[in-house]
Amino acid sequence: MVLSPAATPPATLGAFQVARRRPFRVAAAVTVAGITAHAVLGWWRPVTGLPFGWWLVLLTLGYAALIGWGALAQARHALIISLRERARRAEEERDRRLAEVKYLERTRIAREMHDVLAHRLSLLATYAGALEYRPDAPAEKLAHAASVIRSGAHQALEELRDVIGVLRAEAADEFGQRPQPGLADVRRLVAESTDAGAEIHLSIELPEPANAPATSGRTAYRIAQEGLTNARKHAAGEPVHIELSGRPGEGIVIEIRNQFPHGAKGPAIPGSGTGLIGLAERVRLAGGRLDHGTSDAGEFRLHAWLPWPA
Repeated sequence: MVLSPAATPPATLGAFQVARRRPFRVAAAVTVAGITAHAVLGWWRPVTGLPFGWWLVLLTLGYAALIGWGALAQARHALIISLRERARRAEEERDRRLAEVKYLERTRIAREMHDVLAHRLSLLATYAGALEYRPDAPAEKLAHAASVIRSGAHQALEELRDVIGVLRAEAADEFGQRPQPGLADVRRLVAESTDAGAEIHLSIELPEPANAPATSGRTAYRIAQEGLTNARKHAAGEPVHIELSGRPGEGIVIEIRNQFPHGAKGPAIPGSGTGLIGLAERVRLAGGRLDHGTSDAGEFRLHAWLPWPA
């Protein structure tokens, strides 16, 4: 630029590209060098009809416009990259949340299937085992057991259809609107097990169980259901004690106890080993606490507390 005006176009274009791609301090240094070189050229070969002072002013304004234009282009490019990165992260976060929702939904469905079907199928297994081990029973009892197995199988299929219905988008609303069992249904649950030959001692000290919170009542029902199912699986023939107590403001207390059997009293019913794990998670989500264990006397105890606001 000092030696020939022909270098002006590539020099100014170079200053713009530096301002567009490099940090501002580098672009400012290149701009100062360009202004200086043009000033030397203008002093050495003055522009006809234009004072040297005005030449410097126009030169400085031109380079300022170039560096500003380049910095704006750089900022716009950085903004586009930033927006793309934010969009990518937002998409990843959406996919992560979607996967988490799917996992939680699958877990909920699996828990419902276990709670509903394990109880029903364990009853069927108890009756089927009785038929297998007592083929010499009176015809009336055999017919009654076969009738219970048939009706229980139909009920199990109905309950399975209700649970699977949540997997279908068109049935999700219908499934969510169906009445769910609560504290008022515990007596019916105990009656089913009693009809199957179990010895169950039930004690309920609750003021109007039907008025209990829906979540706590449903969870209490599932606790009783799981306790009876485990008793049939691991302590067949042993009496089961179920105690329900509580009141608004104090919460709901559920305690289930049974002795472990001293020798086989019937066919073993297999289990998945995950019922109490899922039950503990259900109780935690309901805001309650669950404890279980075996005493020194060989008694299994399941104790839970659930909230009941005043």
